Amino acid sequence: MAHDKATRFWRWYRTIPILAMALVAALSLGLAGLPSEQFGRFRLPINYKSEILDSSGRHGVDPLLVCAVIKCESNWDPDAVSGAGAVGLMQIMPATSAELASYGLVDRWSYDPDNLTDPQTNIEYGCAYLAQLTGQLGSTDEVIAAYNAGPGSVTSWLSGGGDIADAIAYPETALYLKSVQDTYAGYQRLYTETLNER
Repeated sequence: MAHDKATRFWRWYRTIPILAMALVAALSLGLAGLPSEQFGRFRLPINYKSEILDSSGRHGVDPLLVCAVIKCESNWDPDAVSGAGAVGLMQIMPATSAELASYGLVDRWSYDPDNLTDPQTNIEYGCAYLAQLTGQLGSTDEVIAAYNAGPGSVTSWLSGGGDIADAIAYPETALYLKSVQDTYAGYQRLYTETLNER
């Protein structure tokens, strides 16, 4: 009797990988059947669209860049927290939100700098930070690199002259820049015509 149970268990256990492969194949076929634009929008969604449009408009930053940063920073998870303590959709450091509020770049009474898991608040601080970096630096690539490594690092790397992509000293920042550039290009390709449709 025990031998029969063991045999049945192992027969069932061997079928699990086969079922898993069949499920993955079915999902792959289903996604492959989508038109390329639909697949692209599945891979690069836009959530919190009205919040992004409102905050990016208020701070004068490209909403598609905001989407790319969110996708690369948190994959649209408002509860994401990094090992370094960055919080929310745009992975804002609490010290950065406090600083932006103290400079008056964000209204702390409307957007509590301690409430960074709130999507609207996080997007507001993220857009304000992107705007601040844009005012300090000369190109979108420099802004993206500074979002990851800080403006001081980018200024230091640029002091030797040349392009930021060649000057980056941190491998993590070089990978981050490439990831955001590619994601940003994808969002531009998919949403430039339709982003403002509410």
